[in-house]
Amino acid sequence: MSRSARLLKLIECLRAHRRPVAGATLARELGISLRSLYRDVATLQGEGVPIAGEAGVGYVLGPGLTLPPLNFDVDELDAVVLGLRFVEKRLPDGLGDDARRALAKIEAVLPKGRSATDVHLLVGAPAGESSAVLDKIREAIRKEDALEIAYRDKNGDASERTVWPIVVGFFDAAETVATWCEMRNDFRHFRLDRIGRIALAGRTMERRHRMLLADWRLYQESRDAG
Repeated sequence: MSRSARLLKLIECLRAHRRPVAGATLARELGISLRSLYRDVATLQGEGVPIAGEAGVGYVLGPGLTLPPLNFDVDELDAVVLGLRFVEKRLPDGLGDDARRALAKIEAVLPKGRSATDVHLLVGAPAGESSAVLDKIREAIRKEDALEIAYRDKNGDASERTVWPIVVGFFDAAETVATWCEMRNDFRHFRLDRIGRIALAGRTMERRHRMLLADWRLYQESRDAG
């Protein structure tokens, strides 16, 4: 790998870390010595790249650096295109439109001779029918608002719930939202295609979303272990 390619790879590594990352970790990801890593960081800082931090403390890439997504390797491009095709296929409205636009933007900035159409990976997931419900859940998560839903379970029994949405999972059969259910005072999962009425409750969740997500992950881990 040339030094210029390595410097670009270093920037990409820093972009992948949202928090300060140790120099040893970066050196390991790049396959170089720690001394070389320090030199590369100093070179980039000297060129005006906004890298904050120092040896022994860690590094983080600050705002203000704009790089077009030109440098996907073959496997990275496969992964990105496959993911966008999944969204386009599963959610033809709403996020599906966003996926198509994102794919067009990536196509426009790829180097000459490369194309997203070269990715020969197809998605066979069925198209979802819950785009409006998903849009409302995403809005609630962004705003950290509670949701009121009318739900009908697999036996056809109806209930009204106030929930705090956490994350949406996409599975072969259906999309499912993980929530904290006020009625059950516990985590509950609901299929989007069984949700009838859905609306913002007009008040914020009683716990921050990031804390709910962390607790839900622990809950899932305990269930898997059991």
